[in-house]
Order: sequence, then structure tokens, then C-alpha cells
Amino acid sequence: MSSSRPDTAAAVAPAVAVLLVAVLLGAVVGTWPPFVAVESGSMTPGVERGDLVVVTAADRTPWGDLSSAADADAPTRLGGPGDVVVYAVPGAGGRPVFHRLAFPVEAGEDWTERADPDLLSGDCGELSTCPAPYDGYVTRGDANGLYDQSAGIAPVVPEEWIAGKALFAVPNLGWTRVAIDAAAARYGGVATGVVLVGLAGLAGGLGALLLGRLGRGRRR
Repeated sequence: MSSSRPDTAAAVAPAVAVLLVAVLLGAVVGTWPPFVAVESGSMTPGVERGDLVVVTAADRTPWGDLSSAADADAPTRLGGPGDVVVYAVPGAGGRPVFHRLAFPVEAGEDWTERADPDLLSGDCGELSTCPAPYDGYVTRGDANGLYDQSAGIAPVVPEEWIAGKALFAVPNLGWTRVAIDAAAARYGGVATGVVLVGLAGLAGGLGALLLGRLGRGRRR
């Protein structure tokens, strides 16, 4: 009597391999998860919606400290100068933002004096984010017509809000995550989770069945 254990092991092996690769990548880059799925077109053309971006901790060796687009020696990241970072505004309840560091600011500074006037919606007196309440960064999506701090997306971003910075992007590999998030937003996390578990079980069963048939065919 043949055992189903080899077939089951073969079916789950790809998932285990993916998990191990993700864990190893997280250990190298110092963040978890070690990648983000791009959910909007605010960073086009360097990064498109549906791309998967590998990120590292902001101060992770050997990639160095944070650099803004205004820095003279800024590295090129995802099609432009300066680091592209993932940041979240505490207590805002929204999803993390994936935008480029435009330039650093100091507490009390009228940062509009150094800004591109075409990317401002008003002068310092008209913006709630100016003068800067603390040290941090002005940020912007490459495809957006205003700085985040002028568009009401976020206040000045201090370094402690930054969860990671981008290393490189893999085109179209993030669509699965984007689809899952969209389904969760529309149908709820529990319902989406039940469907995903069911699909995973179905895929595993079909994989085991297929591998079992292939194995029996070879033994013949």
C-alpha cells in the first residue's frame, strides 16, 4: 500500500521554499516583511502599480543612511535621485506611504523657501505643515503634482516614522498582494481569509494529485 506522505510533502515544498526565502531576505535587509506591493501609480514611471519592491531598514549596512533627492551625492533609486521610503503616520489609520525623500528640514524652518514652487499649494503661512514642527523630511510621489506636506497626505516625516527604504523593484510581482488587499477592503478580512485558505487547500490537493499521478506513471 503506497503512502500519501511523499505526495503531500511535494505539494507543500514550494510554499515552504518561498517562506524560507522570505525569512532569509528579511534577515539580510533587516525588515519584515522584506517587500511591499505598490498599490498606486504615484511613483510612476520608476515603479508601477502592481510591482513588488524589496526594502531594507533605513540604516542597514551596506546601503548606508537615508539620502534625499536634494543631496549632492544622492544615490539613484527606482529611476530618480534619493531614497524611496515606506513611512506611516502614527494614529492616522491609513496605509503606509511609499514616496521619495525630497529634502530634509529642521525644526522651525520655513521649508517652502527651498521647495520647488510648482509643487506647493501655498506659502508657509497657508500650510499646516509649515514651519516644520520638528526635524524630518519633505516627501513626494514622483508622479504627484504636490509635495505630500502640501497635498495633505502627511506632515513633515521624521526618521522614526520610516519603516524602510527601497532597494529594487520586480515588475508585476505584487499584483497578488494588491488583489488580496482590495478583496479584504470590499468583503472583509475574515471572508477573504476563508476564501484564501480554501483556495490554498484546493491548490495543494490538486498539486498532490497531479504529482501522485506523475509518480505512478514513472513507476510503470
